[in-house]
Amino acid sequence: MARLHEYQVIGRRLPSEQEATPKLFRMRIFAPNQVVAKSRYWYFLSKLHKAKQANGEIVSVNEIYEAKPLVVKNFGIWLRYDSRSGTHNMYKEYRETSRAAAVESCYQDMAARHRARFSSVQIIRVATVKASEVRRPYIQQLLQPGLKFPLPHRVQRPAKKADRALIIAQRPSTFY
Repeated sequence: MARLHEYQVIGRRLPSEQEATPKLFRMRIFAPNQVVAKSRYWYFLSKLHKAKQANGEIVSVNEIYEAKPLVVKNFGIWLRYDSRSGTHNMYKEYRETSRAAAVESCYQDMAARHRARFSSVQIIRVATVKASEVRRPYIQQLLQPGLKFPLPHRVQRPAKKADRALIIAQRPSTFY
């Protein structure tokens, strides 16, 4: 799957005699490109309101960029997906640098754990979650102060290639 982008798609029904200025509908869609974003927009809009692409128009499509793409944040994602047995609602949490990356991780996770395809997963809402409000233990364990990761199997290497010996008498010591 290509890298996902977040798009804001605004559309409406075509003006008619009964409704001269139709209501605008805005959605935030995660898709690899603008064409897929428009297609997903009409898919969701036809489920929510009595509107379809044949009697509607797209007013604007804008890509939404992350405000702080270098800061790691906690994201909560509410989603619905169709499994082999039925439709299920779900809440999942991810630690990523952007909303689009969190949704991409969500799609990969749903495919791995639940065998849910891209077309059967519907993202309902994506929100940034404060560290104090994180619910899932697999994200809470990453929020502990003074978190350290072990550095196993560290092989000491010479500073310069010229100092390297081709044959060494003993095996390297990789633990400290």
